[in-house]
Amino acid sequence: MTLRRYAGITLIEVLVSLGIFSLLALSIAWILINSIRHNAILWEQLQTQNDGRRVLREVVDVARRAETSSVGSYPLATTTAYELALYANIDRDSFRERVRFFADTVSNTLRMGVIKPSGNPLTYNSANEIITVIAQSVVNDDLNRPIFTYFDDRYTGTQAPLSQPVSTTQVAVIRVQLELERNPTASPVPLRVETTVHVRNLKRN
Repeated sequence: MTLRRYAGITLIEVLVSLGIFSLLALSIAWILINSIRHNAILWEQLQTQNDGRRVLREVVDVARRAETSSVGSYPLATTTAYELALYANIDRDSFRERVRFFADTVSNTLRMGVIKPSGNPLTYNSANEIITVIAQSVVNDDLNRPIFTYFDDRYTGTQAPLSQPVSTTQVAVIRVQLELERNPTASPVPLRVETTVHVRNLKRN
């Protein structure tokens, strides 16, 4: 009597195949998830960089138009590491507004406050200041890095900035530097954007 051998797959072979398939599926899923996460971080950093550059353009545009206030005050009002206030006509009317850029260290934002002169005689009433947030995720204060540094009219790009407290009448060039970090757990270091602006319309003795 001849015994027949039946071709087939044993239970052990099925289990081994399932194990290999599961490992391959997990590996592919891990690669896809990390690729998506990496792309999301890159996109977020690109968006943060674009936001930072937009803010710098706004600060530069105002600073370049700084001029004597509508009541005769010097063009620059405040020149500290985390606050810059100046007078400029930002809405093309006959008045120069008091524009203030300042860091809110509680919410990690950069804000802009605008006061339009009013009354007779004209005054800049701080109660009328309109404040808007122009940048999020600003971590300069956490890193102990100033947002604003100042240079005199001998600026060449290599010398150290003026020491605080800075006299407003010394300033000819302003450097603006933002350290931005939306997600500290995702990005290895904060993203830095910076620019310098030569302030026009400053009278020198």
